[in-house]
Amino acid sequence: AGFWGTLQEAAGAAQRIFELMEHPRGLADPASPRPLPSPARGEIAFQGVTFRYGAGLPVVLRGIDVSIRAGERVALVGTSGAGKSTMASLIPRFYDVSSGRVALDGMDVRSVALRDLRARIGIVPQEPMLFAGTVLENLAYGRPGATEAEIREAARAAHAHEFIVSFPDGYEQVVGERGVTLSAGQRQRIAIARVMLRRPAVLILDEASSSLDAESEALVQDALDRLMAGRTTVVIAHRLST
Repeated sequence: AGFWGTLQEAAGAAQRIFELMEHPRGLADPASPRPLPSPARGEIAFQGVTFRYGAGLPVVLRGIDVSIRAGERVALVGTSGAGKSTMASLIPRFYDVSSGRVALDGMDVRSVALRDLRARIGIVPQEPMLFAGTVLENLAYGRPGATEAEIREAARAAHAHEFIVSFPDGYEQVVGERGVTLSAGQRQRIAIARVMLRRPAVLILDEASSSLDAESEALVQDALDRLMAGRTTVVIAHRLST
């Protein structure tokens, strides 16, 4: 009887999962995707970009012209709702521009396959998404084919290895849904290690250290400095100090 109840719960969950998987995608790949230049340089250009979230809705961005050179660090600083995260979200094509264009390495992002485009971009958000698996699984999500040695190397560079090995099960420690068993600083350092493992050409930091205490912020900031080295970086922040 207990098993039957569990089976019914699983059936209901599976139905919701398949409904989500079958939902039409908001953005489609171009009919004939063009390849991005290789190796990636990480040059970003906003050319006459105007954006609104839908027809009839207010304009969020208007006439944006920005050129970011390969390896350059650029900060978008402003109040909440100013459009900082929206602007950064146009780079991996989470949304399409209303007019103008966004280009990566000289290619309009709408002309490139989404998988190829997003493979070159790493994002560290304010609240990183962790899954109810082990630390190792959450790290390997950045690059599924990575070896355990590569994963540990990325964790060391992100100042995560020290607290991971202190867990009873080390890298096999289960972190809980959304990483509830970890502190905010620990979750952020795992997110940074995951992006390090990915080795993207472009890095987007969305308020990556704004919700941390002073000690955690210092460790995270050092890890971010290592992560930004040699990469085109867009930093979203409310504070000039960030």
